[in-house]
Amino acid sequence: MTSLVIRTAQDAIAAVPYLLGFHPARSLVVIGFEGRSRGTCAIRLDLPADAADRVAALLAGNGFARSLLLGYGPPDEVAEAAAPMRAALTAAGVPAVEAIRVGDGRWWSLTCDDDCCPPEGVPYDISGSVVAAQATFAGHVALADRAELVRSVQPLDGPGQATMHQATERARKRYLSRPRAAHEEDLAFVLALLAHARTGIRPTDDEAAWLGLLLTDLRIRDETWIRIDEDAPAADIAFWRDIVRRVEEPCVPAPASLLAFAAYSAGDGGLANVALERALAADPAYSMAVILREVIEAGIPPRKLRMRMSSDQLAAAYDDQAHREAG
Repeated sequence: MTSLVIRTAQDAIAAVPYLLGFHPARSLVVIGFEGRSRGTCAIRLDLPADAADRVAALLAGNGFARSLLLGYGPPDEVAEAAAPMRAALTAAGVPAVEAIRVGDGRWWSLTCDDDCCPPEGVPYDISGSVVAAQATFAGHVALADRAELVRSVQPLDGPGQATMHQATERARKRYLSRPRAAHEEDLAFVLALLAHARTGIRPTDDEAAWLGLLLTDLRIRDETWIRIDEDAPAADIAFWRDIVRRVEEPCVPAPASLLAFAAYSAGDGGLANVALERALAADPAYSMAVILREVIEAGIPPRKLRMRMSSDQLAAAYDDQAHREAG
């Protein structure tokens, strides 16, 4: 994600929906920043939250030096979750420079021991926030809640689903009758489709269905994976989100995992998580999704996840694997 400059409590409140991809509710959000690790890491827990030691260790282990804590929910629930989290963060060397409760258009400091904050809270309005403007300009979207985020990767319904089913049936017949050694032709199709998508051209139903089947080949999936634009992944995110919604369930794991990787590259952990949920629901053992889930749960920053592999290097890796299996 584009770096967001957080100087005040209101800045932090404005940034959280864009860091998560949605406006949180009944949540504890911990943001790690500064230290050896560049950028930020936002972790959201449902209330009541009981993972303070794990979150603190994760941020410390990834080189963060300071943190912010924001609680969304009733005062008692937030206070009960925030106290052990603050203690764990301090013990791990990632102290919370500020902790606040957010609700009903107001915020309250959880670190203020005197009368620095009014009992009725401090009103805020993020609609005109510089942070929100920066995030919006960079193409980031904050959905109303996590349920809306989940719906954004769910299958189409109605006429769209029916026409995609028909296209999938046509693609399946074609797939079963194609030559066995069609890798170069398949890859050329995928690359052309990606190039068109980056100019705003949406694939037809037949193209989307054919792509879904081709991606069941791990080599084609990996060729596609290394071509995700990790520096500017917005077009890839839009493309893979569309494909995930259109392909039928057996074809979901690959595009859902590719969407998760593109989203995580952009710092959008919320979208990455719901995409992985979709992939693992379709195939709980799908290797790419399992690996990405472990990476996210370990809090590894996106910059450390960069592929840095060329097509030639990928081909060499597959050749080496083939030789080992043959030997």
